[in-house]
Amino acid sequence: MTERYIRKPNTHCKVCEKQIYKRPSQIELNNGNVFCNNSCYGIFCRNEKPCIVCGEMILSGLHKKTCSRTCSNKNRAGIKYGIRQPNNKVRAQEIIKSRLIEIRSMKCESCGYNKYEILHIHHKDRNRLNNDFGNLELICPNCHHEKHYIERKKLENKTKI
Repeated sequence: MTERYIRKPNTHCKVCEKQIYKRPSQIELNNGNVFCNNSCYGIFCRNEKPCIVCGEMILSGLHKKTCSRTCSNKNRAGIKYGIRQPNNKVRAQEIIKSRLIEIRSMKCESCGYNKYEILHIHHKDRNRLNNDFGNLELICPNCHHEKHYIERKKLENKTKI
């Protein structure tokens, strides 16, 4: 039997610490990042981050925060729905409308229509961010459309002249 020539290891794998031989030029070219096989190289290249609930490592490129449905449900259980929802515009408008109904009457402030369920909130200065009660009116959909339609017609007539 002939003996095979086996080179003596001159470095170790960056991932599994296994002693391996690599050409000195390859070690220098890769700044010391050498690997025993492709699977160790793949592990080295993975970009992982911990799950926010259990800490298990997950791939970070997938925009995930949790590793599983169970962890996701645990994370969501701490969120109190309905409290501190700054982007819930519908709920904010409902609260403003109910306060306006308490302060004023349950009818249109322009024509007196008395079905409060369909009343709209109209901003007098046309600024939706200005929710001061002095700037708001409770008006029916017909009056609301008239106010905006008449305003639009005035602007069109000014541009034609």
